[in-house]
Amino acid sequence: MGMSRTVAVISDTHMPRRGSVLPPACLALIAGADLLIHAGDVSDGTSLAYLEALGPPLLAVHGNVDDDEVRRHLPAVRIVEIGPTVIGVTHDAGPADGRLARLRRRFPDCRAVVFGHSHIPLHQIAADGFRIVNPGSPTDRRRQPRHSMALLELDEHGIRAVRFHAVDEPPGELDGGLIVT
Repeated sequence: MGMSRTVAVISDTHMPRRGSVLPPACLALIAGADLLIHAGDVSDGTSLAYLEALGPPLLAVHGNVDDDEVRRHLPAVRIVEIGPTVIGVTHDAGPADGRLARLRRRFPDCRAVVFGHSHIPLHQIAADGFRIVNPGSPTDRRRQPRHSMALLELDEHGIRAVRFHAVDEPPGELDGGLIVT
């Protein structure tokens, strides 16, 4: 029987400035996940403790606005192995131009990289199957139309789906998966 895992992905929550709790739709998706990845900008230790208490194991990195306490507890880069899939996590992936190739070089042993910072949901796939994912933000959409997060669905062969979800009203899966090629 094959392995099946769901990874909830969030970033740029900026708590408590953007609220002290995540939206209910975000919490429901996290509750159904096997792992929660946060790609930085948690903000402070209280918010980090909140995320750690949500349920699934938390794998997080610090971002550019995180305070000293968060920076002491979280690295700038993480690598996680989920079955045969190796995923890198970082906060700032740099400018959009050349990002896919740049992250491919920076994380040569990974099949995917999760990043944040821009608050712009993105799923981009290279010709060799390497992919980058930015979940957007569930609490600080900036100029985006919706508050969002992503779910990665993995099996014994790798990432089989990346699904983006709106977590504001009305909540639900966003069409198209926001794939850029």
